Amino acid sequence: MKPLLVLLHGWGYDASFWQPLIAAMPDMDFLAWDLGYYGEPALPPPGRDAIAIGHSYGVLWLLRHRPFDWRGLVSVNGFTRYAQAPDLPQGVPLPQIDRLTASLKEDGLGCLAGFRQRCGDMVPPPETPDAEKLLDSLDHLRHWDERPAVPDLALCGEADKVVPAPLSRALFPDGITRWHAGGHLLPRQDPEWCAGEIRTWLKRV
Repeated sequence: MKPLLVLLHGWGYDASFWQPLIAAMPDMDFLAWDLGYYGEPALPPPGRDAIAIGHSYGVLWLLRHRPFDWRGLVSVNGFTRYAQAPDLPQGVPLPQIDRLTASLKEDGLGCLAGFRQRCGDMVPPPETPDAEKLLDSLDHLRHWDERPAVPDLALCGEADKVVPAPLSRALFPDGITRWHAGGHLLPRQDPEWCAGEIRTWLKRV
């Protein structure tokens, strides 16, 4: 039976985020979850043996909730803690998260568009953001800490402006980490590379 890959997007996106990766792996079965930032959440149980793949905040959410017993976890531009801490100086400073929170409260669509542009995505977000869910997730980015858990494979971007490379290096051991020259949207920027790395890892699972 083909592997089932359960996909979870990051902050400010929805299940459609994964379309380029799904297109790059037509021989795989996918279940793309949606956290409900722009509508109703959709998190149906896999119903069978599955691999979890999270992008950015999606990795932290998966580790926090452990919604099913996955065979393995792939992190793409992800993290097990985001915010800076005394034992994690490489983390994102709290004032940076505070500025994003204030911007979201002031102008939700403008904040989301600016965030996407910072990631290199010029496509505007849907016009129906759920500000409460987005704010809750920013609070999670401030507080949640799932260390010492680590994924089985971590795909990271050297030019990631959201999850800095020093943070990825502090969280993930070399043996599980694969580096790309790109930024925060690797499944969209280079889905073929992501697919190749996932396929190579799947052969060992």
